[in-house]
Amino acid sequence: MKNNNNYILIGIDDTDNPNTRGTGFQSREMAKLIHKSGLGRVKSITRHQLFFDRRIPYTSQNSSACLLIESDKIQELTKLCRKFLLEIAADCSDVGLAVGKIEDVDTDIIDWGYKAKSEVLTKENAYKLAKIKGIMLEGLTGTKDGIIGALAAIGLRKFGNDGRCIWLDGFEIRDLKGIYTAEELYNLLYIDDIIDLNNKQIDIKSKINVGEWVRPAIRKNKITIFVSSKNNENYEFEVASKEYIKSISD
Repeated sequence: MKNNNNYILIGIDDTDNPNTRGTGFQSREMAKLIHKSGLGRVKSITRHQLFFDRRIPYTSQNSSACLLIESDKIQELTKLCRKFLLEIAADCSDVGLAVGKIEDVDTDIIDWGYKAKSEVLTKENAYKLAKIKGIMLEGLTGTKDGIIGALAAIGLRKFGNDGRCIWLDGFEIRDLKGIYTAEELYNLLYIDDIIDLNNKQIDIKSKINVGEWVRPAIRKNKITIFVSSKNNENYEFEVASKEYIKSISD
């Protein structure tokens, strides 16, 4: 993650039900609203996989989302996001919202995030931790269980070694198609690295087929596109498979 003291992390979770669009979609809609409002610049949105367990109620995949925002207007952003989430919250959803300055998201919150990937956690402990650390944490609908994943999301994003991007600096990466040089991708997207499956950095002149599913992973505090070599007359690399990206980012 690029250093910037004006960065704010916003975590959201459990905005949907089985018949509505998921939290990832709603996080992108919220990012568009933030851009339109002029309150900040959403640098990235990341998806973070949490614990699969029958004791935890979740809609489909139990993932939360984190928005990394360049802004000095934390109170206004919080108010805007709260209003948006209350308006779009699906019936029977348990929406949670976490908002904090990046410097306030410390090792204890990072630890919470990693526990949320393998343990059943409680709302009570989430509230206690957020209060101690100065993080705004609020349950907006239903049981309010979404605060557990919302707090986990900002911890996992701060640590910088979990999750994958579903939005990059205002760019809808789902629309990215075709063949690009590595240099073009660096100029087009808010990314730090393009490396192959042997962790070797790709030459900026190399041509890459981005395929149908581009999801840069967060690795070593860098937004990274992983590619695999391809013997093709039109390009040397293609974006790594969905299965590979999920295996390193879930």
